[in-house]
Amino acid sequence: MSADPTQTLAFDTSCHLFGNDGCGFDTVAPGLHSFLFKPLFGDADSNVYFNKTMLLALLGSIIVIGFFWAAFAKPKVVPGKLQMVAEAGYDFVRRGVVYETIGKKEGEKYVPLVVSLFFFIWMMNLWSIIPIAQFPVTAIISYPAALAAIVYILWVSLTFKRHGFVGAFKNFTGYDKSLGAVLPLSMTIELFSNLLVRPFTHAVRLFANMFAGHTLLLLFTVASWYMLNGVGIAYSGVSFVMVLVMTAFELFIQAVQAYVFVLLTCSFIQGALAESH
Repeated sequence: MSADPTQTLAFDTSCHLFGNDGCGFDTVAPGLHSFLFKPLFGDADSNVYFNKTMLLALLGSIIVIGFFWAAFAKPKVVPGKLQMVAEAGYDFVRRGVVYETIGKKEGEKYVPLVVSLFFFIWMMNLWSIIPIAQFPVTAIISYPAALAAIVYILWVSLTFKRHGFVGAFKNFTGYDKSLGAVLPLSMTIELFSNLLVRPFTHAVRLFANMFAGHTLLLLFTVASWYMLNGVGIAYSGVSFVMVLVMTAFELFIQAVQAYVFVLLTCSFIQGALAESH
């Protein structure tokens, strides 16, 4: 049995639930410790280190950049397979998200940003089902928070640039003098919602979905092995089927969460550019 009980399920493959070794789900189940990684190099105590999630984020960035670079480095009038796939993905985000939300005239300049966000997030999510990696980078809150912060800064700066200080204040507070006596309360709620709740939920929505999805995948995957003993073989088979089902479901959720994130991003930008009423 592993010396560290929090690492039992992650590293001790000799344990089985129905064995006589005293370890398995009756000892420690997958939990928050499954999302903690030791530094590949550097010092964790000084907070200067490089770990697995950072490596996956770096590799994911290189893959996304490399894919589009290879697809569009020498574009052809009659596109090859790689260029065709890249154009389809780019056009989907441009027309299906940016144009539909912001409009073609105003939205064109934001297409590169939104396309980059979509494919970067999607790649970070996809690591969850890729062998060896098997971890969604966005299940670590700092990554969605950083992406949401970029969108937040862009949204706030665009609002002030387009409407000025007074106009931006009205935009953030939902100022409407027809509300009468409840206007101060309404403005306070809107200001709190727009400037604090919006960026928070923007990040947490992505994080929470990927965190929960990875936890379920981890739970059923580990259970498939730990119940593979004695009477538990039948349970192990059911658990393995759930691994396949959850993997397919995660493929869908990974794309949806990337889509939702950029859709909300475009919604924020559209709100910043909209004329005041």
